[in-house]
Amino acid sequence: MAQTIFLEDCYAKEADAAVIAAEGNKVELDRTIFCYQGGGQPSDQGKMVVISSGGMVVSCGEEYSVADVKKERGTIIHYLNKEGLNPGDKVHCILDWERRHKLMRYHTAAHILSAIVNKKTGALITGNQIETEQARFDFNLENFNRVIIEECVKEANEAIKRSLPVKMYFLPRKEAMKIPGVVKLATALPPQVDKLRIVEIGDVDIQADGGTHVKNTAEIGQIEVIKLDNKGKSNRRVYFKLS
Repeated sequence: MAQTIFLEDCYAKEADAAVIAAEGNKVELDRTIFCYQGGGQPSDQGKMVVISSGGMVVSCGEEYSVADVKKERGTIIHYLNKEGLNPGDKVHCILDWERRHKLMRYHTAAHILSAIVNKKTGALITGNQIETEQARFDFNLENFNRVIIEECVKEANEAIKRSLPVKMYFLPRKEAMKIPGVVKLATALPPQVDKLRIVEIGDVDIQADGGTHVKNTAEIGQIEVIKLDNKGKSNRRVYFKLS
């Protein structure tokens, strides 16, 4: 699989890469800064600029917009706005950084809030969706009221104000699975891989995760609840935005 630069450095905004496979507007690279869709986080967007084609260096290369990125059968596929790239072409990848940073802020905020809900109530996450202007997550809690959520949001915002460092590292799967609370999803387990990527947010949360996050909670802003929904007997949904 391609080198996943975005997992090693969430702040890498540009990188050169080689096309190793192309089918129409679907392209596979040998390395990528574009995070694929997954875990409730949309894929990155951006562009690729051709720097060499057919072994020849291009002085003013054609641009291709990256509209979507997906992981299909273990391969990271970039969906472009048009066809034209071929195996062997070299491209310069440029991330839509403003969009990515918004998603990073929301993703880290969601981890903090869900960790505090879990600590206070024992509820596990049953679903989530991150967007650039809001996010939502579902959790399995039967006895639910707005007071509980307001208390959790207050505690989450207090944690965010402490400017906590966010660390990302890999651990052997067996070692990682021994960490209490490393999985907070009700219906899913981390993939069967030798090493799991761990996201640790100060003293607030530690869990297995494959998405992108900020380096410090000071980048997040403040959580504001938009609305609360009952989605079934014991399924609750919280929508929030960042200010």
